[in-house]
Amino acid sequence: MAGTFDCEMDPLDHRSFVSLNISPSFEGDDRQPDVYDAKTRRMSPTVQMTTWRRRWKRLSRFQRSVAYMGLLLVLIAVILLAPSLRRRHQVVVVGSHANGLPLVQIEDSKQRTEQKTDDMSPKNQDKQIPKPNEERETSRTGRMKQLTIKFSGPKNKRQEEVVEAFKHAWKAYRQFAWGHDHLKPITKTFHDWFGLGLTIVDSLDTMYIMNLQEEFKQAKSFVADTLDFSINKDVNLFETTIRVLGGLLGAYHLSKEDVFLKRAVELGDLLVHAFGSPSGVPYSDINLYTHHSHAPRWGPDSSVSEVATIQLEFKDLTRLTGDSKYEKAADRVTEIIHNLPKMDGLVPIYINADTGKFRPYATITLGARGDSYYEYLLKQWLQTGKTREFLVRDYNESVAGIIKNLVKTSEPNKLVFVGELTSGKNFRPKMDHLVCYLPSVLSLGTRNGLPKEHMQLAEKLMYTCYQMYATMPTFLSPEIAHFNLIPSKEPDIFVKINDAHNLLRPETLESLFYLYQLTRNQTYQEWGWQIFQAFQKYAKVKDGGYTTIDNVKNLDDPKPRDMMESFFLSETLKYLYLLFDDDQTDISLDRYVLNSEAHPLPIYGS
Repeated sequence: MAGTFDCEMDPLDHRSFVSLNISPSFEGDDRQPDVYDAKTRRMSPTVQMTTWRRRWKRLSRFQRSVAYMGLLLVLIAVILLAPSLRRRHQVVVVGSHANGLPLVQIEDSKQRTEQKTDDMSPKNQDKQIPKPNEERETSRTGRMKQLTIKFSGPKNKRQEEVVEAFKHAWKAYRQFAWGHDHLKPITKTFHDWFGLGLTIVDSLDTMYIMNLQEEFKQAKSFVADTLDFSINKDVNLFETTIRVLGGLLGAYHLSKEDVFLKRAVELGDLLVHAFGSPSGVPYSDINLYTHHSHAPRWGPDSSVSEVATIQLEFKDLTRLTGDSKYEKAADRVTEIIHNLPKMDGLVPIYINADTGKFRPYATITLGARGDSYYEYLLKQWLQTGKTREFLVRDYNESVAGIIKNLVKTSEPNKLVFVGELTSGKNFRPKMDHLVCYLPSVLSLGTRNGLPKEHMQLAEKLMYTCYQMYATMPTFLSPEIAHFNLIPSKEPDIFVKINDAHNLLRPETLESLFYLYQLTRNQTYQEWGWQIFQAFQKYAKVKDGGYTTIDNVKNLDDPKPRDMMESFFLSETLKYLYLLFDDDQTDISLDRYVLNSEAHPLPIYGS
């Protein structure tokens, strides 16, 4: 209600004011007002107040009480309704455009209330996981700017040792290979694959999670001032997407430093040129300078896992920029593969970018060139708020196909493993270490309401992957293991000499992290600690860095291979650090999906 009454008067009021104008009460008063202004048709404030006072006195006591009650009810209504009206629609900063302006969305208060109520329903209460420390950064004007996640660093002795391992590796990389893709720790030099500083970009969010502020600052400066995408050189679309684009996006989501989003958009605009094939399936390689893309040098086809493991990153880029071109290009690939005929949901490992068809009679495996297709089916469904049902249908069908066609049991100790089909039909009892990512995906699916049988398979496979370490003299897994299917005195696992190398891969540790976070079974922490100690004993280089080794079966001479891949810092040490987080609050699997290189990307709604 207004604080004053300002209204036009009827003729009766005019006559009343005329009588007031000749009242002797104004005689001799030099402040006498004009009673009525013909131009504005309004009474003077003094006369208006006198008129209303006279009218008020004419009311009975009952009429005054009714007026007071009405005024009180109006005031109460204003007090109750004003906050909800003010917050009915709220502008929420969800990112930044490529031009640096914030990307916002309008959020309806009713939707937020319904979502909050649903999240706190009894069926979801067991899913509530504590969040890491968060701070809202505020600009000088006081306007809410971004949501920044703060990490406090190691919380226990084991995490401290993992951080020290990272610093040992980072120091050598910075000294001998700065700006290059990989460190060669034995010869104290470097190796370039793409020339994109892979180790730096790939390990950005690892440093941020470990609260290594000085190292993170060094890496940020490289990204801002030195990282050059205009190199006249072919790069692999898949590897560049999961390591570089994923690394930049993960760093942006945790730190909210605009430089990471800016460089991610720049890179994304270059990588989309790889989708220019007749079918829409991307070529495997692209020259970032000329934008020319083509099939790999070794054959005419792209790997299915590679073209199907770029969707999380491109979807995320669309969410942050509002530009649909990234998501449309990646989604087109998912739709093509979805519509192709498959054997029980299983895919061969090659697809032709020109025709958009699978290579006939190609191997079916959850190892190299096939693995992460299945991973990204589930994670795309989660990333998009469980809104794209065909993804989870394809995923469930594929898991049923894996159980039916690929899961076998070894002799004599009944280890459950996942083999492969050569020529699309002939079973071979061979399992890559890469397959040890599968328990993480199966358990994540069960966490989100998928069949409990998936979790049972995850736990059995997890034990087998652990045995691939525990049965080796060095306690390090070979790259490939073969399993004995014939009842005999022979061991369950045997390793061919050409498969005996260890590349410091993360997949087993990845699954240990997922299973520990979802079950809190400390056995998984103990297994991870044993593996970490084996890395310390056989892969750590005294002068700095860690090296791959050539023979996990040889205690006396494992033969260092003089290479430290970027994923050792991005994934292996990150998963170890997260595994040893006792309260599991650093990275919540209810808030993030981790891409194939362990970079955290937020889960969005529909």
